Amino acid sequence: MKDLRVSRRQALACVGGAAAALSLGAGLRPLLAAEEKRVFKIGVCDWSAGKGGDPDVLRVAAELGLDGAMVTFSGPGGKYDLRKPEARKAYEDASKKHGTVISSLGMGCLNEIPYKSDPRTEEWVSDAIDAAKAVGVKVILLAFFGKGDLKGDKAGTDEVVKRLKKIAPKAEKEGVILGFESWLNADEHLAILDAVGSPAVHVYYDVGNMTLRKYDILKEIRQLGAKRLCEFHAKDYSNKPFGQGQIDFPAVRKAMDDIGWRGWIQLEEDHRGNMMVAYKQDREYLKTIFPPDA
Repeated sequence: MKDLRVSRRQALACVGGAAAALSLGAGLRPLLAAEEKRVFKIGVCDWSAGKGGDPDVLRVAAELGLDGAMVTFSGPGGKYDLRKPEARKAYEDASKKHGTVISSLGMGCLNEIPYKSDPRTEEWVSDAIDAAKAVGVKVILLAFFGKGDLKGDKAGTDEVVKRLKKIAPKAEKEGVILGFESWLNADEHLAILDAVGSPAVHVYYDVGNMTLRKYDILKEIRQLGAKRLCEFHAKDYSNKPFGQGQIDFPAVRKAMDDIGWRGWIQLEEDHRGNMMVAYKQDREYLKTIFPPDA
């Protein structure tokens, strides 16, 4: 049930996607200063905000008091398909208007159309690298849930390693990170990263998902280290406000400090009845633990 819930939520996000940096200017030049300064930034996944593949997520992020958003990217054909210049312009305009930025791209579509088996996905990931480069974002989330789950699937894992080895040099050349998010534990993630052997492949870490699997998230964060963690999802399956649920966010911050990690933390959770109320409450809490000047 919980596996399907994650898969559906991320899969629904894959209706197209695009991104723009804060003030992109002519040619959509990358201006994501947050990446360069390596401070904490808090955003929201567009599918969690009910705006999958929609530039309006940048308005919602601004209303929530957030720094920006992760936006979706999938197969070609969506209204705001990032492959299209007009879609990139729509996100650029929204970014300028609302003062929020794009943190990264999310390929939740891989939950339903698995990277481990569907040949189309190889081209889509390549397209995503081009799109990320064009609009100046550094991270692309590759999702491995639902039909794409790799837990206990050696053949599927071997194929994913093969495909990542093929695409990683392009990601390296373009300065883009492929963030691997799955149900695997830290040892299993590291085995894949070591097999691929590329600095362009990292782990995208979800503290809620890993807690749900009963992994020691504080140990795992330290084990993976700053050089192999690209971004975090902030989630708590207890259906309680952050700080009152299962996730010890101050301890998470301490683990991040111990490895010297800074970057984007994305809200991705249940709404507890009202998305705007819940996210504002959680944003206020997270900013006490992860202030932008830390």
